[in-house]
Order: sequence, then structure tokens, then C-alpha cells
Amino acid sequence: MDLGLKDKVAFIAGASQGIGKATAIELSKEGAKVAICALDDPELPKAVEEIRSITGNEVIGIAADLSLTDDAKNFIRKGVEHFGTIDILVNNAGGPPDRQFLEIDEELWVRGFRLNLLSTITMTREAVPVMMEKRWGRIINMTSVSVKQPIPGLILSNTIRIGVVGLAKTLSNELAPYNITVNNVCPAYIATERVRLLSIDVAQKQGTTPEEIIGKWESQMVLGRMGKPDEVAALITFLASERAGFITGDSIQIDGGYYKGVM
Repeated sequence: MDLGLKDKVAFIAGASQGIGKATAIELSKEGAKVAICALDDPELPKAVEEIRSITGNEVIGIAADLSLTDDAKNFIRKGVEHFGTIDILVNNAGGPPDRQFLEIDEELWVRGFRLNLLSTITMTREAVPVMMEKRWGRIINMTSVSVKQPIPGLILSNTIRIGVVGLAKTLSNELAPYNITVNNVCPAYIATERVRLLSIDVAQKQGTTPEEIIGKWESQMVLGRMGKPDEVAALITFLASERAGFITGDSIQIDGGYYKGVM
């Protein structure tokens, strides 16, 4: 299937590892030019080199802490300065920590808001004028299955990520005349470093082992296993393609059957 992504310019946030990096690789394999961002640490240049070595296509890395508004803006601005345009934006950032309601102070609420909602707003505001001018664009927000079925212990994520869904649904209506689609991808537990660290945190609180926690999570998915980053990346890549031009304003879970609702 030709996805029509050759020479498109894709920006993927939070892409030095996990789902973000897998998405950057998949889009690059399809012929897209790629800009990625992540914290300023050794993983970012490693990811850039890995993607380039796998696909042979152009990729740049821009250091950014997405909880800082100026960094989120500069990721888009510097990438557009380099490539001259943006066609695809994947809003992706690490999730908030596992906490109960009374364990979360105001500072942590604000950081969660800045990381998982304000960064999406900021990067989208920077990208949309360019997409409107060319009358084509794809905006894909990484959220969580928690926007459809709240996850115990993740009240920060459950609360803040639903704001992204409201943003996307409203924005999809505004941008439809410009042939810009806006969608959300809602994964359950995916085998990433973040989920591994989350399992350690939960295990310590519950007095058990990370392996037992992961086993419990896997048992909640009818497929009996965690998802793989490249499986999520395949869905994101399709939503970014020409073939997905009639999908907008949707929240699509990729969860191995974790979500038990019918809609």
C-alpha cells in the first residue's frame, strides 16, 4: 500500500525512545523527512543516528523539554526553519507519574498540565498556520486508553489527557476546510522503558515485583500481552498518510482488548 508519505515532513515529539522513536523510524521508512525532539541527553543523538542508519533518509534532532513552553515552540520553529515546512505533527510526551489524588501537590498538577496538554496546544499552534497555508496536514496526539477507561492510580493522566481529546475534536472541525485532520491514538500498556519504570514504582507501593505487576496488566488485555512500540507506530503512520484522509476527530485505541466498552 502506497501511503503517499515520500518527501513529507514529519515532526515527532518525545522520540528518543519508545513509541516516539518507533514512529519516527516508521515514517522515515515510508520516505518522510523527520524532525524529532527529546530532552538534551545522550539518547537524542543516538536516536537520530539510529533512524538515519536504518532508513537512509534525512532526520534531525532538536533538544527540548516539552514541559517548557519555549522549548515546545522552538522544536517546531527550528524544524520548520530547517525543512521549510511541516506536514505531519505527532504530539507525544512522557506520561505523569503514578500517584493517588492526595499525593499530588499543586506543582505536580501544573507540571502534568504543561507536559501533556499545554505542550500539545503549543506545538499545534506553531504548526497549524504552515499546514493551513499549504491546505494539507496531519495532527496526531498520543494520549492513552485512560481517556476512554480511567486507569487506577493514574489520576493525573486520566484527568489531563482527556483535555487533549476535547481539543482535538474541536480543532478537527475548525481545520477540516483546510484538509487538515486531527486524531488521537490511545494505547494501553506498551512495552516501553516508561512502562517498565512504572511497573517498578507500582510494585514498590504494593509490596510485590515488577514482573507480577506486568503480568497483571497483561491479563487485563484479551490478547494476553503488552503491545509493541512498532505496532503503535504503524497505526500512527497510517493516520499520517494520504490513505487516512477521511478520518478526523477520532480517538482510536490500540490496546489488545483492554478497553471493555463498545464505543
